[in-house]
Amino acid sequence: MKHILALDQGTTSSRAIVFDRSGSVVSSAQKEFRQIFPKPGWVEHDAREIWATQLHTATEAIRKAGLTATDIAAIGITNQRETTVVWDRKTGAPIHHAIVWQDRRTATACDRLKARGLATMIRRKTGLVVDAYFSGTKLEWILRHVPGARARARAGELAFGTIDSWLVWNLTGGRVHVTDASNASRTMLFNLRTGDWDDGLLELLDVPREMLPAVRSSSEVYGETTLFGGAIPIAGIAGDQQAALFGQACTQPGMVKNTYGTGCFMLMNTGAKPIASKNNLLTTVAWRIGDRTEFALEGSIFIAGAVVQWLRDGLGIIKSSSEVESLAARVPDTHGVYLVPAFAGLGAPHWDAYARGLMAGITRGTTAAHIARAALEGIAFQVADVLRAMEADAEIKLKELRVDGGACANNLLMQFQSDLLGVPVVRPKVTETTALGAAYLAGLAVGFWKDRRQIAAQWQVDRRFKSTMKPAQRRQHEAGWRKALTRAQRWEDAED
Repeated sequence: MKHILALDQGTTSSRAIVFDRSGSVVSSAQKEFRQIFPKPGWVEHDAREIWATQLHTATEAIRKAGLTATDIAAIGITNQRETTVVWDRKTGAPIHHAIVWQDRRTATACDRLKARGLATMIRRKTGLVVDAYFSGTKLEWILRHVPGARARARAGELAFGTIDSWLVWNLTGGRVHVTDASNASRTMLFNLRTGDWDDGLLELLDVPREMLPAVRSSSEVYGETTLFGGAIPIAGIAGDQQAALFGQACTQPGMVKNTYGTGCFMLMNTGAKPIASKNNLLTTVAWRIGDRTEFALEGSIFIAGAVVQWLRDGLGIIKSSSEVESLAARVPDTHGVYLVPAFAGLGAPHWDAYARGLMAGITRGTTAAHIARAALEGIAFQVADVLRAMEADAEIKLKELRVDGGACANNLLMQFQSDLLGVPVVRPKVTETTALGAAYLAGLAVGFWKDRRQIAAQWQVDRRFKSTMKPAQRRQHEAGWRKALTRAQRWEDAED
């Protein structure tokens, strides 16, 4: 019996999961890699470590499942988006560490673009706000700061890619340099209307077209890898959040999912028409299948699960991330404490690169449990802010929120999320929806699954959280959050 292998390359770890035809997990493997922080606000990865850990986990997942290459019908890839790699086409060696999506070093470069009055034009073409989050200014930074890089790029010696491109390049031994439309739409170099790289934006950031990958659909055979003892087609690519939207079977316009990972990412399927946001959300490609591109509205929150890592590594009030729920559950509320986790600035709908983390309302009676609870509630408050903006843009009232990602296993967080939103929060049986989405896209390309209807029929509910909070209590919570949020905004001064 054939299976699909999904490679899920995340911000803190590389994972590989083998799925069967029912969409169930057969085996998985995971390996963390280093987070590099050269300066405050800078976040880097060693792209060679990303590849090494991804290759290791893929080999391990196949071995654990008791399979060989002949049992794998296709490989699907999903990845942390925006993270930028530039490498030498001949040697395959990166010329600089990968600059991660969380990295804020290009915030002032983005300010300069805004000061020149270019934000509206960039938004109209790309669907994105001008922010250090996206790949364009990261790539420009590498080209400017690595000696000779721009000239080498023009000469065709260097390749640029988001992590999906880097993985495909390595899987195929440098034969294939591609990305899919969902990843391309996160670079601030891709035109949503034309569905290709935009010459005007490339000129604006002085990025040579010669270094860019070809933009392909999210579900097709891009090439083969022979690294696992036989030829396996690589047949699906999508950015992690778009893959999760597909894995959650949110294939109809108006359906919404939120992924609780390192960051938090809410996407609403808007169908074949891109909706221009009036509320600081992003318009992005959901996926391209065949010649049909579908779009989504997205709210990106930079810090979600990472706040729990900070409680563990920074404050030391928990020994492992799994302890946060039981610690937070020791108290019925936060006792007026609010934690705004703006450790890397604020994403949607605020887009404030100079906001910083803040804890407010602390008294002598504040305990570690109150802080743990405030950290979890800080995630939920950010999600609620994004959802309100999304409802306003799409002019619809949400019926339910489908959730996934590591932190959705936290029942206390999910219940508070439902209480804040006033709608059911629905957790599926298979919460590995990011990897599952990549598997589905790859499987569709090779006929492993017949169509989207077959995929949607596989989606099942694990638990439905229903709101029990009174509206007056909800308003009180929201007022406290807004007060704390305002204090966290524009905390840092802009500097070069």
